[in-house]
Amino acid sequence: MAVERIFKDEASEEKGERARMASFVGAMAIADLVKTTLGPKGMDKILQSTGRGRQVNVTNDGATILKSLHIDNPAAKVLIDISKVQDDEVGDGTTSVVVLAGELLREAERLVAAKIHPMTIIAGFRMAAECARNALLKRVVDNKENEEKFQSDLMKIAMTTLSSKILSQDKEYFGKLAVDAVMRLKGSTNLEAIQIIKKPGGSLKDSFLDEGFILDKKIGIGQPKRIENAKILVANTAMDTDKVKIYGARVRVESMSRVADIEAAEKQKMREKVDKIIAHGINCFVNRQLIYNFPEELFANAGVLAIEHADFDGIERLALVTGGEIASTFDNPESVKLGHCKLIEEIMIGEDKLIHFSGVEMGQACTIVLRGASHHVLDEAERSLHDALCVLSQTVNDSRVLLGGGWPEMVMAKEVDELARVTPGKKSHAIEAFSKALVAIPTIISDNAGLDSAELIAQLRAEHNKEGCNAGIDVISGSVGDMAELGISESFKVKQAVLLSATEAAEMILRVDEIITCAPRKREDRM
Repeated sequence: MAVERIFKDEASEEKGERARMASFVGAMAIADLVKTTLGPKGMDKILQSTGRGRQVNVTNDGATILKSLHIDNPAAKVLIDISKVQDDEVGDGTTSVVVLAGELLREAERLVAAKIHPMTIIAGFRMAAECARNALLKRVVDNKENEEKFQSDLMKIAMTTLSSKILSQDKEYFGKLAVDAVMRLKGSTNLEAIQIIKKPGGSLKDSFLDEGFILDKKIGIGQPKRIENAKILVANTAMDTDKVKIYGARVRVESMSRVADIEAAEKQKMREKVDKIIAHGINCFVNRQLIYNFPEELFANAGVLAIEHADFDGIERLALVTGGEIASTFDNPESVKLGHCKLIEEIMIGEDKLIHFSGVEMGQACTIVLRGASHHVLDEAERSLHDALCVLSQTVNDSRVLLGGGWPEMVMAKEVDELARVTPGKKSHAIEAFSKALVAIPTIISDNAGLDSAELIAQLRAEHNKEGCNAGIDVISGSVGDMAELGISESFKVKQAVLLSATEAAEMILRVDEIITCAPRKREDRM
């Protein structure tokens, strides 16, 4: 008896082997796409949008590349998601996590072809991941107690993170910037307090860290250019009602003099509003919306600095760092929380004038001003710096540190191999495959640097069989080097997140045996 089709006409389904193939191929294609960006000698990608203006991004940040892709393959979407989560959670390792998941699936494909059931492979992967994590835990270094060593650990981590990015030429300079900014946070992981301003011009070396807050606005005409012990009211309110709005308003009057009366009434209303605002005892007023000439003039007469049209991001952050709240009604001054800072003044960066708030209530606030040749360079520099800041703020909380440069992967692979030898049954094949996938990461790092990966990995493996070895790939000299001497360190939290996320994603894709695509919804003709 023939079974009728249960799906709609346009719906499609793929079963068994074909579904698994589609998943594997999609996931491996995504991994191969970002593979070349891994490591200090990784290359960048240009992403061009098809929208208006054909915006161009140049980046080698895994999460940014994957976020911009529109992809149909469901398994590929799983990998894009894990890289996004990695970016939000720890900030770095976005490429590694996708590459590791891709390599795990590549190994799993061979095992499935050899008639090993996916569930057996998953059980093996689980054992291997646990064993790899324990191998790392045995070898972590924690210098939380020793302030000096901890500082140098942070510095090494920052430089290692930046060495695969656009800032690699000045990594010491930017590493120091990032460490200083994160140390000001005193252990909080709230990066809102660190503001990054991008100003084209100069070179990357001209970037600097400034305590306090910088608002990208000019001070109006006839207003005080410098205010000490400022009391700041941050508001989101309309200050442009002193003229009758032409659009949508119909006012019938007998004579022109009546129009003047209406305008006078509007002006009076505005004057009362300004008086209410000044009654808060402030000397700086920052508004999200426009402030017209008349109220601006009133503020200037009262000696209050009025800043109009501050972008929303700007006023949210300004309210946060000065300790104020955003107000929109001004009838009861006692309930409004004002912001405070020691000094407001105008500063010049390149050709632009900006407003600088120093000595703010939230002591940990600071601003990093990035300079660079063009917008593309600045955007990529901001992404690189953001990665470094994320990793550092996570490390301040979880201060366990590992060596970098392919060392952790080799340590994990060695332990996992030993586990495979003592595990009976088919699981041992999966555990062995896991160790091969781990070794793929140092292999790719050396391939990207144009080195002979087979030779290097063989040397590394031999080194790692000695007790207490610190060997990893020294990409700069193109040989096996001592990671502790070279000062290449990574945060344990990042490595752990890469390991666990990649394993879980690979497991999820391995479990698939059918892909069902729904039929697209048709538009109904409503004629």
